[in-house]
Amino acid sequence: MKTSHLFGAFLCSVLALGTGFSPAQAASSDIKIVLPEEADLLEPCMATRSNIGRVIMENVSETLTELDVRGKQGVMPRLAEKWEQTGDGTWRFHLRQGVTFSDGKAFGAKDVKYSFDRIFSDKNICESRRYFGGMKFDVKIVDDTTIDFKVDPVQPILPLLLSLVTIVPEGTPLEFIREPVGTGPYKLSNWTPGQQIVLDARDDYWGKKPAVTKATYLFRSDPAVRAAMVQTGEADLAPSISQVEATNEKTDFSYLDSETVYLRIDGNIAPLNDVRVRKALNLAIDREAFIGTLVPQDAVLATALVPPTTLGWNPDVKVFPYDPDEAKKLLDEAKADGVAVDTPITVVARTANFPNVTEIMEAIQAQLQDVGFKIDLRFVEVAEHEVYYSKPFKEGRGPQIVAAMHDNSKGDPSFTMFFKYDSKGTQSGYSDPKVDDLVSRASAATGDERAKLWSELIAYVHDDLVADVLLFHMVGYSRVSERLDFKPSIATNSMLQLSEIGIKN
Repeated sequence: MKTSHLFGAFLCSVLALGTGFSPAQAASSDIKIVLPEEADLLEPCMATRSNIGRVIMENVSETLTELDVRGKQGVMPRLAEKWEQTGDGTWRFHLRQGVTFSDGKAFGAKDVKYSFDRIFSDKNICESRRYFGGMKFDVKIVDDTTIDFKVDPVQPILPLLLSLVTIVPEGTPLEFIREPVGTGPYKLSNWTPGQQIVLDARDDYWGKKPAVTKATYLFRSDPAVRAAMVQTGEADLAPSISQVEATNEKTDFSYLDSETVYLRIDGNIAPLNDVRVRKALNLAIDREAFIGTLVPQDAVLATALVPPTTLGWNPDVKVFPYDPDEAKKLLDEAKADGVAVDTPITVVARTANFPNVTEIMEAIQAQLQDVGFKIDLRFVEVAEHEVYYSKPFKEGRGPQIVAAMHDNSKGDPSFTMFFKYDSKGTQSGYSDPKVDDLVSRASAATGDERAKLWSELIAYVHDDLVADVLLFHMVGYSRVSERLDFKPSIATNSMLQLSEIGIKN
């Protein structure tokens, strides 16, 4: 398998399809986007969750910094114009002037401090906070356009970390809000749950005026329906379709996806707290059989929760082989030692999480049952999925495995390792002192030492702890109307900036 295929922009055309495009459409700067999952919230501090972020991140709610995912500029200015690190490890950020929120209020340092304090409030469960686990912050306003962040331990990549903190006006309720107010180029004008979300371009935006003046988001779970809607002109963009539907080289594009599909094991609950059982789970699954069938041909088998482009990637870690006989042997050994391997295990999957999720999970269920596991498969919507995925986990729960996708397009494992594996991580099913130590040291390290420590942790989590059943680094497919000037990027599944979409004349 050639991983270089991941970077291909076009798919080979196997069937010429119409796009529903007509010259009359070209005059319109309003677009329709059809997504696989509806946003259950439009809360800015939850924008790191893909079904929310692809609607509001950098469209309605902006961040101090952003990562250049299309080029080589690294961390770029957004609401912060520049920043520097002082001798004691403090980061000073100089904020953009002349910026207003969509409600007309002026943006300043007080809003940045309030937004940062808000994500750590005990009155909400902001997803953004999970990326700052194990850190202590002292945030001080220097003046209206200058703010200092002092972090313990010192964070050499703090500017990159802040690309995940959406800024809200001071005084925004600490509890989750329904209608976000942001500094972005768009404002929310309509949200009809179950039907649509509408964003309209702002006339008073501080930055460049975007080409798209209005975006209407529609939601359809079937990838074939989403693809057909663009083909017939009912929609202009379907960021996620399946490989089967990607048949037109003029409108259909493949892109390197930063999503990793995996099964999160709750390793604190018997029988999943026995490493032999966790190894048996891994050995029971024929990963190769999915490639080119239910999973795109260019997908890569995963050995870490971060994609191969990430700092500290460890090429020496190998994918678990498909070995059902060894899986059965391990279960027999565990059972002989008194481990209750016959206990039913619930696998919880998220409806419409990715193309073919139902078929993939049903096949995995069958493979696990073939070696002796008793598997109950359950599909839930995104809001209920979060109950199983994140702490606080339900007391008295039985053994659970959560099927999920994890996105890390930032290029550093710090956006993954603490909240996925540290004892205090919000989605961690483990309490392992070695993991905690490596996460702490790697997060504070720089250069080669940082890469080395992350590499060591990747190997330990996979080979010794056997923390997950890692499956695939995915490839995404999009259908884009010919009237749009747009190509998907590694961030498209989690953040779809309308300002990057052009309208052809």
